[in-house]
Amino acid sequence: MLGGLSSVGSMRLGYALVFGVGALVCFVSLRRTAAIEHEDTRRGLYWLLLASGVWAATHVGYLVASSPRLQYVLFTGGLIAGIAAVGPWLYFCSAYTGRSLHRNETIRRIAVAVFLVIVGVKVTNPIHEQYFVTELVTTPFPTLQIHHEPLHWVVMGFAYALSFVGFFMLLELFVRVSSDTTPLFALVGLTGLPVVFDVLGVVSPLLLDITYSPLGVAAFSIGVFYVYLERFQIVRATSETDQPVVILDDRDQVRDYNGRALDLFPSLSGSIGRQFETLLPDVADVLESEEQLLEADVSEEIRFYSVSENPFSADRTRIGRAVVFTDVTHREQYRLRLEQQNDQLERFANVVSHDLRNPLSIAQGRTQLAVAENETDHLEDVVEALDRMEELIDDILVLARDGASIDDVQRVDLSSIAGQSWTMIAAEDAELAVDIELGTVLEADPDRLQQLFENLYRNAIDHGDSDVTITVGELSDSDGFYVEDDGPGIPAEIRADVFEPGYTTADAGTGLGLSIVRDVAAGHGWSVEATDGPNGGARFEVTVPSLERPQPTS
Repeated sequence: MLGGLSSVGSMRLGYALVFGVGALVCFVSLRRTAAIEHEDTRRGLYWLLLASGVWAATHVGYLVASSPRLQYVLFTGGLIAGIAAVGPWLYFCSAYTGRSLHRNETIRRIAVAVFLVIVGVKVTNPIHEQYFVTELVTTPFPTLQIHHEPLHWVVMGFAYALSFVGFFMLLELFVRVSSDTTPLFALVGLTGLPVVFDVLGVVSPLLLDITYSPLGVAAFSIGVFYVYLERFQIVRATSETDQPVVILDDRDQVRDYNGRALDLFPSLSGSIGRQFETLLPDVADVLESEEQLLEADVSEEIRFYSVSENPFSADRTRIGRAVVFTDVTHREQYRLRLEQQNDQLERFANVVSHDLRNPLSIAQGRTQLAVAENETDHLEDVVEALDRMEELIDDILVLARDGASIDDVQRVDLSSIAGQSWTMIAAEDAELAVDIELGTVLEADPDRLQQLFENLYRNAIDHGDSDVTITVGELSDSDGFYVEDDGPGIPAEIRADVFEPGYTTADAGTGLGLSIVRDVAAGHGWSVEATDGPNGGARFEVTVPSLERPQPTS
């Protein structure tokens, strides 16, 4: 008999000891939450530990209390602490996995309302007894036996369902990130293991019918704070954002990276432990630069990333840094367009202030002389000055339009447009030779492409003899075309200057023609270069993404 009582006492003490250790672990771990850098993750984990610690402590009190009334009160307190732990659990899971559900005010209000209703049902159970009823029993030891009623199973099922949502968020994250999350998988599995004990407690006499979930939270806190804190922090850091992130250790070796970083830099695959500067030298150079702007080719599209680095710590000890790539393509494209517009305005100001003012002064002076001397000979100079002003204005308007990018393109026959452009040039003695096969097609705005050809033709005529010969042909070493003449050519030292607005070596012309050529090419995404022709004349080579040549006939 005494042996039986001793066995019963040991059993009760054993249960109390297990839950007492669980409560102690949860309370001690509260201070360790300060090691979690992310504020929302830290807050959720803190309140989860606090609620679980109180929950486990009420179990201890329920098991050791000698008064049935005190047991009743402590059991009810445990029910409240248990449902209170569900909220912080979901808050923690949402914050840690980079979601924003925990910040949604509507969800918060609904959660508080549901919590208060459930607490009200539990607190008023002595009145309606629809949640549980009690019975004094002597096996497996003298205690207040709890018999669950329908409302208990409804609330328990609801709480389990919400808890599994949190587990799903964590497991989905561990599958998605690139690093080895096997230890965290095991840790989460250990946290959920007490659910099995909950079920066994209901269906088997081998275990006490009590909720074992606080033990899972205690095990989770031991794993996070004392075993896998660094890995826990790294996984959250690489998953909290849609931006590419690379984690480096204190020796600048790759520790981890997320899926977006792998998409941006395929060379990261299998790179854990490799030196960052060797793996991504361009990024390393950008980090050392003042602007910290990376230009990258992503799926044949140029994108811009602002590269920043943030210290990465675990338990308040710096263990490396996180390199974050923020996509600023739209901002950078806007900045480039703004710079282009400012350049255009500066060009216009220079032309208006210099090139237009000169013929205007001539026209004004000659008009005054014509009036004063009553001589019409001066009017010829006036007409000539006004014609030059008209030419300048036309070129300025063309330059203004050609400074923008070209989006509306169509298939254009290169040979046809080269010949059509020649018909607009008044040059009786000059000749044009088109050495491009009919049917050679490129994507372009036909009107703007014609302006490009016309200005190249005029440039050859203005700087060569009246009987200059101009040849248009395909580039041999890349996709594109050239326009060359048999004139004097362009000295090597000024070839970079000829595309600048207003630059000219001829007495006639506005000096804007080649600037228009450059802007038309740039608007299409092409490039243009001045060089020597095979016979010593000027040659302008326009490189395009692709030319579609006619298929040979059999």
